[in-house]
Amino acid sequence: MEKHDLLHEFPEYQEKIHKLKTGNAHFRKTFDEYHEVEHKIHRINTGNELATDDEVKELKAHLLFLKDDLYQQIKTN
Repeated sequence: MEKHDLLHEFPEYQEKIHKLKTGNAHFRKTFDEYHEVEHKIHRINTGNELATDDEVKELKAHLLFLKDDLYQQIKTN
């Protein structure tokens, strides 16, 4: 099962992501939440955690929202 951590999603921004993580509290909070949700989805997909279809859809929608927010922060900072 493929993971979708932010550094793999945006490899061209690795340096900028690192700078934002260490220097921007809002980015760091959103980054951490993104990874928590991504790991939860991964655990569900690998059978290590159970969830209903609706819960999975909600998690994926939230992950996409967080990813979009992070991308906008990367592009504007």
